[in-house]
Amino acid sequence: MTKKAIVFGITGQDGSHLADLLLSKEYEVIGVSRRASTDNTGRIKHILQNSKFLLVQGDITDAHSVANILKEHDDVDEIYNLAAQSHVAVSFKQPGLTWDITGKGCLNILQSIEDLGMKNVRFYQASSSEMYGKNYDTDREQNKFQNEHTKFLPQSPYAIAKCAAHHMTRLFREAYGAHASAGILFNHEGERRGETFVTRKITKWIGDFEKSGRDPEFPKLRLGNLEAFRDWGYAGDYVEAMWMMLQQDSPDDYVICTGETHTIREFLDVAFKHIGIDDWSNLVVQDPEFYRPAEVDYLRGDNTKARTKLGWELKHSFEDLVRKMVKHDIEN
Repeated sequence: MTKKAIVFGITGQDGSHLADLLLSKEYEVIGVSRRASTDNTGRIKHILQNSKFLLVQGDITDAHSVANILKEHDDVDEIYNLAAQSHVAVSFKQPGLTWDITGKGCLNILQSIEDLGMKNVRFYQASSSEMYGKNYDTDREQNKFQNEHTKFLPQSPYAIAKCAAHHMTRLFREAYGAHASAGILFNHEGERRGETFVTRKITKWIGDFEKSGRDPEFPKLRLGNLEAFRDWGYAGDYVEAMWMMLQQDSPDDYVICTGETHTIREFLDVAFKHIGIDDWSNLVVQDPEFYRPAEVDYLRGDNTKARTKLGWELKHSFEDLVRKMVKHDIEN
């Protein structure tokens, strides 16, 4: 029997990768996208004509809109909430909007599931490593890490909204018996990443720099803190973990990560070496405009639970990820 899934946030990086995965497994996929005056379907244009894919308009901040979509498709097996205002810097400038989309949006879906009596549907919430903020645990060798038991200490409006959605998912699981799971995803990137995020900003700049013929007058790459540590993986690997969570008999929360941490400086090293540049210091400027009001200095996840309970495994290394992104932006 063909399974059916709804994906909120279908036009984003993760939504497009998840749609590819589900369609490869013969799912029928309903993708929910907010109406925009300009075309926002670039990441999913390759599946728009797929007979098993349906794109519908909806607004996750509007409870009535969410309920209507779920009413119309009340026979779905799985619902994935990947919709968010996910840019940390923007969340400081637009905290109310971030709250409505990233926090309240999750509640609108969960409440609609409960109100409509969709007892058999399985729900996935995209939680974030940003929820940990400055908090971490340490092992016997004093190595820092975050796992499912590390306390949250959010350092941005985005992270606070994600915490609210994460706890709401847990609450509906415990209070109403919902099959509701959350993936605490650490930074995951790729060629479909938005161009305002630091990783894609770097690789896109390199692509444009190469296109210019390495023009000495080409504007320099402007970045903020280069010493922040992040646990970076490939988005295509991470959406498989989302799907795996909803195939379990019991819902639960899982950290999805690589277990490694690298600085933005290290990302720059690998990216520039891909084009044969060892010393990039004269091409990059640290600009205070791009520093966060409250920095998250260190993220390194522990994916033991996901590996042992889900059987999930990584397919791309840090170096694979960086080179894949640089190659894409040079070729495109």
